[in-house]
Amino acid sequence: MTSTLIGILASIALPKGAQMMDHLRVRQAAHEVWAALSLGRSAAIHRAGYTRVIIDETGGSIHLRHATDTLRRWPVGAAHGVTLRASRDTLTFAPTGLGHGASNTTIVVSRGRRADTLVVSRLGRVRASWQ
Repeated sequence: MTSTLIGILASIALPKGAQMMDHLRVRQAAHEVWAALSLGRSAAIHRAGYTRVIIDETGGSIHLRHATDTLRRWPVGAAHGVTLRASRDTLTFAPTGLGHGASNTTIVVSRGRRADTLVVSRLGRVRASWQ
């Protein structure tokens, strides 16, 4: 009787725990993506040059580059077990902080059934759609 009750409670609690873990991992990864985009914009302004934020979907990472220098790399996929999808693989920020060229993009961070979306405007602003 007791083991049956424990089995029933576990079957209810475990899926909820997995969903909560997916939610937390996606949210943490989305915040790291947000930080990478913000740092890319700031680097362009402070270094008075063009800075690129490169989204590597297959590797699940984000690279920040200024000229030929790699300023930082975020292994978001490996660190949080998430998948990155982006409408563009590279965003370029001008020295003014504005997007350069076709720099508006949508980035989706997902794990399991959870997904958060970040949208970067042509002005270089990041908007998040937290679920």
